[in-house]
Amino acid sequence: FRASFNTFSLSTGNIIGSGIFISPKGVLEHSGSVGLALIVWILGGCIAALGSLCYAELGVTIPKSGGDYSYVTEIFGGLVGFLLLWSAVLIMYPTTLAVIALTFSNYVLQPVFPDCVPPYMATRLLSTVCLLFLTWVNCSSVRLATRIQDVFTVGKLAALGLIIVVGLVQICKGNYEGLTPQVAFEFSTTPSVGQIALAFLQASFAFSGWNFLNYVTEEVVEPRRNLPRAIYISIPLVTFVYTLTNIAYFSAMSPEELLSSNAVAVTFGEKLLGMFSVIMPISVALSTFGGINGYLFTSSRLCFSGAREGHLPSLLAMIHFKNCTPIPALLCCCTATIVILCIGETHNLINYVSFINYLSYGVTIAGLLYYRWKKPKLYRPIKVNLLVPITYLMFWALLLGFSLYSEPVVCGVGLVIMLTGVPVYFLGVHWKAKPKCIYDFIESATYVAQRLCFVVFPQFDPIEISPIEEWPDKSSDTLSRKS
Repeated sequence: FRASFNTFSLSTGNIIGSGIFISPKGVLEHSGSVGLALIVWILGGCIAALGSLCYAELGVTIPKSGGDYSYVTEIFGGLVGFLLLWSAVLIMYPTTLAVIALTFSNYVLQPVFPDCVPPYMATRLLSTVCLLFLTWVNCSSVRLATRIQDVFTVGKLAALGLIIVVGLVQICKGNYEGLTPQVAFEFSTTPSVGQIALAFLQASFAFSGWNFLNYVTEEVVEPRRNLPRAIYISIPLVTFVYTLTNIAYFSAMSPEELLSSNAVAVTFGEKLLGMFSVIMPISVALSTFGGINGYLFTSSRLCFSGAREGHLPSLLAMIHFKNCTPIPALLCCCTATIVILCIGETHNLINYVSFINYLSYGVTIAGLLYYRWKKPKLYRPIKVNLLVPITYLMFWALLLGFSLYSEPVVCGVGLVIMLTGVPVYFLGVHWKAKPKCIYDFIESATYVAQRLCFVVFPQFDPIEISPIEEWPDKSSDTLSRKS
């Protein structure tokens, strides 16, 4: 029971992060009405549930850590797997970290600048300080990083619980005019299909993390039982909580107030909590602080998987000789995040990372169908109905197509960055007969970095991955016996 609960709490805790505190504004802006915004949130949860069912099958069929990257590498080969890894290291993880860090700084600074948007440089500076501090924590001690994660998870749950309870009290008092069908479906502007697609991208950012358990499959106790169980419970629960949170927002704020707010939860607290409104920015700041720590903690696992397959420099698979922390991987992720902090705006970054996320999800789930055809006799403890991946892929194609049409620059840049991994793969991974001077340079650079960071290769890999088994071909055995 304890193992099941830990798996469930890990999944739920990773999904519920900063997204629910910033995405409601983007979802409402692109959907054009309260009613359609709530529908987007509910359908977003349903789509995440379909995707998670597919990932449950992949997670127990290919029991490797590394998530999308490991599955795609196993199914489609090195190039496609490398492109997913390349986009994750350069875009997905750093951009998500940048969004969470900006949310943290906005909520911390909003009470200091109550009548205006916090200054650009102030938010970036505070975000950078937070990132550097938590990178230092993760480099110093795994135990300290996990304790911070446990403590600050309470802040996230307290903030959402407070919003939902206060919102329900408002509804019980009769303050639900904005939620009645006649008012809720009044469109300020009629949204195009492309705008609705962007609303789904904004909502999907809040649900990102539903596939996190697949990144640590090798560390989950009894994954064939606990992985699907955690998915079946966590996704419906998160969808329910997110929907109630948005209903609470709309019970206290008009659409115009929500759209004009730079920190939705702070505005909600100022309207309903009075002198206790300071609780809200503190709770959200605690939540996002823990979210940054969690993403820094997990990003190193993907880097390790990539380095183990030979797709990333071996330095990124090294750990501190005493603290056993992946210092090079953490420094790499922190540096990429600081660069993105300096060039992006929050809502554009959300569209940016959500597009790449959905692209990766779609490729992975398409791999599930291909793997069914390629290895039909492979042992699959969980085997979802084919309608599940097909339905997801149909929605996926429509969403990405209309998103690319509506935001060609934002989505196109992400696509181009992903494709830049093609020459990098052939030059860095596929080309084995490199000149000796290149190998000497890599060896020297790795040695210098090892000396600076005091890192070494792990002495041994404690996790033994069992070979992927196939069902015996019983039909051929029967024929041979008859003959």
